[in-house]
Amino acid sequence: MRFSPRDKLAEDAGISDDGGIPNDGLGFSGITLAHNAPSKEAVDRVFATALAAGARAVKRPQDVFWGGYSGYFADPDGHLWEVAFNPLMDLT
Repeated sequence: MRFSPRDKLAEDAGISDDGGIPNDGLGFSGITLAHNAPSKEAVDRVFATALAAGARAVKRPQDVFWGGYSGYFADPDGHLWEVAFNPLMDLT
């Protein structure tokens, strides 16, 4: 489990801390759920599967400042999910 200050979490997701996800009507809850994947390709597959199931892309997967690869989507209820690959984390 990783804890981040609310403003930094919003910044990482590419959303504003005060305005929430554009057009969701709910505002940012300050919480995201995360799924760790074993590769960049796995992140892309999980992200595509989520979108096909009705999720909305918030921040498409990309290389990130901490050396990994991640993206964010909102599920149909507006909850934010991060899908990430961390090359320093062994998931086996």
